[in-house]
Amino acid sequence: MGQKTNPTGLRLGIIKGWDSNWYGGKKFDAKLVEDDKIRKYLNARLSKAGISKIIIERTLKLVTVTIFTARPGIIIGKGGQEVDKLKEELKKLTGKEIQINISEIKRPELDATIVAQTIAKQIEGRISFRRAIKTAIASTMRIGAEGIKVVISGRVGGAEMARTEQYKEGRIPLHTLRADIDYAFQEAHTTYGRIGIKVWICKGEIYGKPELVPTTVGGSKQKGPRGGRGPRKRK
Repeated sequence: MGQKTNPTGLRLGIIKGWDSNWYGGKKFDAKLVEDDKIRKYLNARLSKAGISKIIIERTLKLVTVTIFTARPGIIIGKGGQEVDKLKEELKKLTGKEIQINISEIKRPELDATIVAQTIAKQIEGRISFRRAIKTAIASTMRIGAEGIKVVISGRVGGAEMARTEQYKEGRIPLHTLRADIDYAFQEAHTTYGRIGIKVWICKGEIYGKPELVPTTVGGSKQKGPRGGRGPRKRK
């Protein structure tokens, strides 16, 4: 049954933290819908920024949005103008005070979401799916991953009948809870239909009790809302 379990959900509270950190109370449903709106809006608005994940934290009056991105310059803009504009747009969307933190992903080749996005964009650009996947696998393994698995489904290569293909290198121990497995799913929108891309990346094993709050590493505070260096991702 391991192949049917989401690797991130399986490790929540053990070695991985949550993407939304707040207490819902009686308005839990409204806050959940608002989180979904924020994520959808940011992913659509910053589609070229290489966003990996968006962490949302709430206090009584403030919503803190931390964006993990491979290209922070696109979000920050010249002198922080873009991030200020983004803050105002989110304020209109939610009607609450917004603080935006931007965290740079130093090694995007080890991030499953960015790898899946790269493969999807190449397939949409009519590059051979095998070439796109093999290039992604080679660059991820070269950076130092322990293993990577890519599964592609749909009318791959414009075939008349949909099929599933799998490419794998190294080790992906999905049943080992201490294994740091990064998982992502993306869709490529082609002229002959949607193609689903799933990526698993094993970054090694985590021993001991890791910090589960994503916006702090080892208890250090993040820097200001104008896209300073912000939180760093655990390596």
